[in-house]
Amino acid sequence: MTIAPDQKPRPLRARPVADGTGLHGEVAVPGDKSISHRALIFGALSVGETTVTGLLEGEDVLRTAAAMRAMGAEVERLGDGHWRVWGVGVGGLSEPEDVLDMGNAGTGARLVMGLVASHDFTAIFTGDASLRRRPMGRVVDPLSRIGARFVGRQGGRLPLAVVGTAHPLPIEYTLPVASAQVKSAVLLAGLNAPGITTVIEPEPTRDHTENLLRHFGAKVTVETTKEGGRVIQLTGQPEFRPSSIVVPGDPSSAAFPMVAACIVPGSEVTVRNVGLNPLRTGLFTTLQEMGADLTFSNRRDEGGEPVADITIRHAPLKGITVPPERAPSMIDEYPILFVAAACAEGETVMRGAKELRVKESDRLALMARGLKACGVDLDEFEDGLVIRGKGKPPQGLPAGISIATELDHRIAMSFLVLGMAAKDGIAIDDARVMDTSFPGFVPLMQSLGATLESAG
Repeated sequence: MTIAPDQKPRPLRARPVADGTGLHGEVAVPGDKSISHRALIFGALSVGETTVTGLLEGEDVLRTAAAMRAMGAEVERLGDGHWRVWGVGVGGLSEPEDVLDMGNAGTGARLVMGLVASHDFTAIFTGDASLRRRPMGRVVDPLSRIGARFVGRQGGRLPLAVVGTAHPLPIEYTLPVASAQVKSAVLLAGLNAPGITTVIEPEPTRDHTENLLRHFGAKVTVETTKEGGRVIQLTGQPEFRPSSIVVPGDPSSAAFPMVAACIVPGSEVTVRNVGLNPLRTGLFTTLQEMGADLTFSNRRDEGGEPVADITIRHAPLKGITVPPERAPSMIDEYPILFVAAACAEGETVMRGAKELRVKESDRLALMARGLKACGVDLDEFEDGLVIRGKGKPPQGLPAGISIATELDHRIAMSFLVLGMAAKDGIAIDDARVMDTSFPGFVPLMQSLGATLESAG
């Protein structure tokens, strides 16, 4: 979320839920952020009208919508979560007249850079203070091989000018680390290149891009390697057909009320219409291994993605060792997993998550620092945390002290969830950033029985 320098922070405090009360109710979380970004992008590359329902209307996705408008697509909001996109076709985008300000949207920035790389024009990208700190070198390297040129700050950081090529080359690229954003940027660039673009990933990452490419009519093949990775091949220059997309509830957002129900005694919460893409459900598997009481019902498909309603009841959690290879399927959910581990009995080992160092913040460092301040025993490593829980929530923070979120929405929501169980509650320094991915987080949690109040 972009926050103007003259805006005042909005401190917020979560108080523990009263003994024996618990959290109760049925809720629906905002639409999946990853799918929302891609729905707008693919709609802009179609010839004709695409309708999207359930779109996440958070700040990040709205930045992608604005970028598509700036490059020639018609993008119109028809109602809550209901959008219309009139596309210009693959290769039909036009040069934006102004700088593309992506706010805090790292996914949006990297994906749109992939689009620009194979168009014969220049676009300049910038973002908020957090996004300008995040490295873009991981997409600069493969997109340079396709033929684009980049001019920017050291390390490929924003502001960054992307000079697209009139003659994009299909490439074969092996991801040095598992990253759905880098994979998607390469595939999006390959759409406007003749021939076959190949991406080889060492570990499977979320495959919303591949699913939507097929949904819009592109030819995509996926093969599994002997080592468990995947080879994705895209045939370039397809003609996208306009389509309709129903965006399921974001599993990364569902994680917050789910973990809250896990750690607050007496709770029973149902989250409706949650996306269950197999490459996004690592947290659900991990919680079940820790002893969480999860029930999946009303399983169905929406727009090529499996969805279900999930009911969560409070149950004692135990520490486990999380397989490092599971990290790509739950990379955004680690902050809230750390909260669950802080309330579990015994040691929870969570390694293989070095990617957290280069998210909206250094999420490993921020979570470790904040959890220690709340009384949690842990060790921090370059690629994860080991947390030793006591089988009950930690002490929390006294009034007047707050967690520094560094404008990271997942840090903010994770500590508020922990505050719903911690003895003293927990305050965060600024709640405005939560609209990045979860507009309506506060009223949703209050509807379940949480106490969230101003700490200013």
